[in-house]
Amino acid sequence: MIQTDICIIGAGPVALFAVFEAGLLKMRCHLVDALPQVGGQLSEIYPQKPIYDIPGYPAIKAQELIDNQMEQIKPFSPTFTLGERVDSLEQQTDGSYIVSTSENTKIHCQVIAVAGGLGCFEPRKPDVKDILDFERKGVDYMVKNPEIYRSKKIVIAGGGDSALDWTIYLSDIAEEITLVHRSESFRGAPDSADKVYELAKKGKINLLLSHNLLGVQGNGSLSHVKLANKAKDEFLIEADHLIPLYGLTPKLGPIANWGLNINKNAIEVNTFDYSTNVERIYAIGDINTYPGKLKLILSGYHEAALMMQSAFKYVYPDQKLSFKYTTVNGINTF
Repeated sequence: MIQTDICIIGAGPVALFAVFEAGLLKMRCHLVDALPQVGGQLSEIYPQKPIYDIPGYPAIKAQELIDNQMEQIKPFSPTFTLGERVDSLEQQTDGSYIVSTSENTKIHCQVIAVAGGLGCFEPRKPDVKDILDFERKGVDYMVKNPEIYRSKKIVIAGGGDSALDWTIYLSDIAEEITLVHRSESFRGAPDSADKVYELAKKGKINLLLSHNLLGVQGNGSLSHVKLANKAKDEFLIEADHLIPLYGLTPKLGPIANWGLNINKNAIEVNTFDYSTNVERIYAIGDINTYPGKLKLILSGYHEAALMMQSAFKYVYPDQKLSFKYTTVNGINTF
């Protein structure tokens, strides 16, 4: 059982800023995200996209913003559970919660902050017969632990940044790696595409462009992947693992079953402190809704700050929130 003061569902920029605000108030945070890394959609979907509305930065790339925020919260030592989805909440007699994930990780907390962005990102699955039978038996939709692919035969399907980046990374780990893409060109970063082409020229990977994923085969676990080329000739290749990386689709997921007031796939909140209709559960960032809501990272930062002020009473019920400043080495601290 993981013990913490606040369990934050999500690990995007608003969630990370919530950690900072909690840390200033001496509250501990544990973050849970279904994605295998922090950063939410900024890191997963558009890490190189410039962002123009962060104070103090005329422009900053999405991943750079996340990296800076991780550095900012380092003094508060937050903990993380990544690659797992929060499935259920169980309120205890003292008002606290036990949060359970898809992998049966359990977190005991006083307060829950839902900062899930657009919701739980679920992988887009290829329309391939029997693929569901091989999930966790050779078919993976995200890379959680690269070491499980060491000395294995891997097929990656896709043409975006994730497919390119994991092909490059796993080329030094897998025994054999094949990248399959239905088009002649990639959608990902040109620099990553160039690296993939170079790996193919050196014979470190097999690159199959204008090929389609048709099927999967195996006896209990994956053994072969069926493909078709541009001429629609079908063939099989050996594979220990298939990793289709076709992007992510945001869905509200299990959150919809927690008794929260939902309006058009967003959680209704009180703008006084961004609390929901369920005691000790707050919602901040793009996942919440209220009159005048703006879906901006900056708005989420504001919501996180006010939310943590309110959450303080549940973590320290016998203390009154007040600020006392001291100066250490010329730096003002609380």
